Amino acid sequence: MKKKGLNPYLPSWEYIPDAEPYVFGGRVYIYGSHDYYNGHVFCLGDYVCWSAPVGALGNWRYEGVIYPKTEDPLNRDGKMCLYAPDVTVGPDGRFYLYYVLDHVSVVSVAVSDTPAGKYHFLGYVHYPDGTRLGERPGDEPQFDPGVLTEGDRTYLYTGFCGRGDTSRTGAMVTVLGPDMLTIEEAPVFIVPGCEHSAGTEFENHAFFEAPSIRRRGDTYYFIYSSEVMHELCYATSDSPKGKFRYGGVIVSNCDLHIDSYKPADLPSAYGANNHGSIVEINGKWYIFYHRHTNGTWYSRQGCAEEIHFEQDGSIRQAEMTSCGLNGSPLPGTGEYPAYLACNLFTKEPSMYVGGDRFPKIMQDGRDGDKKAGYIANITDSATAGFKYFDCKGVREITLSVRGYANGTFEVKNRMDGEALACIPVQYSNVWEDYTARLPLPDGIQALYITYRGPGNASLRSFTLR
Repeated sequence: MKKKGLNPYLPSWEYIPDAEPYVFGGRVYIYGSHDYYNGHVFCLGDYVCWSAPVGALGNWRYEGVIYPKTEDPLNRDGKMCLYAPDVTVGPDGRFYLYYVLDHVSVVSVAVSDTPAGKYHFLGYVHYPDGTRLGERPGDEPQFDPGVLTEGDRTYLYTGFCGRGDTSRTGAMVTVLGPDMLTIEEAPVFIVPGCEHSAGTEFENHAFFEAPSIRRRGDTYYFIYSSEVMHELCYATSDSPKGKFRYGGVIVSNCDLHIDSYKPADLPSAYGANNHGSIVEINGKWYIFYHRHTNGTWYSRQGCAEEIHFEQDGSIRQAEMTSCGLNGSPLPGTGEYPAYLACNLFTKEPSMYVGGDRFPKIMQDGRDGDKKAGYIANITDSATAGFKYFDCKGVREITLSVRGYANGTFEVKNRMDGEALACIPVQYSNVWEDYTARLPLPDGIQALYITYRGPGNASLRSFTLR
């Protein structure tokens, strides 16, 4: 049975950020780091993989653990975390996994005969004399590898540039030979970090982290997280080694810059760092990125949106939606879980996560418990937005709510629109259903559900009829 494509695209109890998507043999494979629900730092888990048929982007299959953190000789005790990886197919047809551990600055490589592994440790990227990349005098620390193989050469993109650190120059590319480990050309810098971007076209959108590379036709797209963290930007070149020119923002995980349904400078979700890349699937292109849940930076979930290229190769910024991989708006009838909210905000604007000050998507239980997510900490003015639905004859809505709240939920089809339904709710420590008439116009619609009143509520789902 073909399932709907949703955001997040994996189950609500799975936390796989930093996605690098690839199509191998008619399936889309997702490689990323692995957060825990309610984790205290980033990337606590082993690498796992999910895949889906290219013609059914809602039918995701768990491929299991493809690489445990203790496989690396530097981490036999498992005390270090596996940061964001990338995968490439080598000249021998095997699959190579590149990654960096959180307390070292060298690039590790693992290899497998199949896309979903298991992968086995191969070695460390090194110079011809055996010195590991990142440990030669003058090397900058390695971080977030992105890889592209063309012929018998592999282009390795790395870097991290925090604010205030003038010792970090920018994103760099290193050329590797056919053994996938030995450096043939030493690192060169291709995009500046914020401490070195003044007066360049990258100023205000300088490189921060998350380098990724894709080729479309004769153009190389370098995707990266910028200095403001919540946006994924791109730069283009006709060579994998540059010169790269700044292109623009592909997606922001607080939807900044989007002005189709709100002012461009108004955030409409709680963002933070971002990491992902673009991929072509069945003739359409998508940007994969992540969102933040549980009011923290450390429980991130993968999302995706369709993107569109202009004739000159530029990319229009994608709006965050609840139906990213579906290919069309969701049906305007049936029950939808609240964790599909693509907008979440209050009357106090914030482009970054803020703990218990704001509403948050969370789950009951512990990490790994297969319990559906919901929106919690809903206080006065908290709004959840869901987009988009193809509505025909919708006349009623039911909300599933619990919590110590004694107010009213308003339902609108525009952020600045009039309330189409007002639904009083009462104190309850179990999920209760509340139904109201909803005269929703036919056509493609958004839904905005806003709480007004005292107390603190949670929203599990809504049903359109």
